[in-house]
Amino acid sequence: MTSGIMLEVDPTVLEKPEEENYDSTGYDTSTASLSSSFNQYFFENGRQYHSYYGKDKYLLPTDKKERDRLDFHHEIMRLAWDDDLHKAPLKKPRRILDVGTGTGIWAIDMADKYPMAVVIGTDISPIQPKWVPANCRFEVDDAMLNWTFKNNSFDYIHARNISSGVSNWKHLVAQMMRCTVPGGYVELSEMEIKAHCDDGSMKADNGLKIYVEHLRESMRKMGRQIVDANLLKNLLEEAGFEDIQTFKAVEPVGPWPKDPKLKKIGAMTLLHTDGVFESYGMAAFSRVLGMDN
Repeated sequence: MTSGIMLEVDPTVLEKPEEENYDSTGYDTSTASLSSSFNQYFFENGRQYHSYYGKDKYLLPTDKKERDRLDFHHEIMRLAWDDDLHKAPLKKPRRILDVGTGTGIWAIDMADKYPMAVVIGTDISPIQPKWVPANCRFEVDDAMLNWTFKNNSFDYIHARNISSGVSNWKHLVAQMMRCTVPGGYVELSEMEIKAHCDDGSMKADNGLKIYVEHLRESMRKMGRQIVDANLLKNLLEEAGFEDIQTFKAVEPVGPWPKDPKLKKIGAMTLLHTDGVFESYGMAAFSRVLGMDN
């Protein structure tokens, strides 16, 4: 409450005082309008990209081709982790948050696995499906801003493959710490931006190696940290998390491994390269690095 301040009413409102939606002011205050504003995209090199929070907020596409790729990679990840959706020893979680939920496929699977939990997925783009389990919902939000969730809001917070859109890891992890209940869990799952052969046979002019080096260069130019398990562990420790554990899985490119599971992962990863190189590289190389061919 304030005193001594008089706010002047817009004359157009006084002309139509019966209006409840303020159409005469030039502002559309309906929820439909607010929702549609989040659906601001632009097209570049034949792909659709996010624009509501800024064109350089996230460099991967948001179109159907990309959504299909994300869902396919989710299946690769499930196979790599022996069909586990998480490594945290969850028992009866009540509230779960998925940061950078993308298509929402992980959040939906978690809602099915834990039907008594409320699962919330946040993302800067509303590209999630409309038909979801009753205990799952999605919200448009930028994780790089201060979170609106209250302290100790979640038993478990999850984030996967979001490093290309994270401009401040310390801020992100601090928000996770604030919003996790005492005794709760945070799980970060990131791909190392690195290409190598176990036997050291990858040559300097290998196409995949060159691609990855350019990708790392673009991330550095954007001020994005190139993450690995040690960096994430240190960030969690600095934020005050305890009992931190690290796990690693591999994604061979091609069905060359002898192990049946890795052979299948390799075959799926090779198929995945049909879209992943363009998704990660198109805007990064053309927009950030200035490449034209």
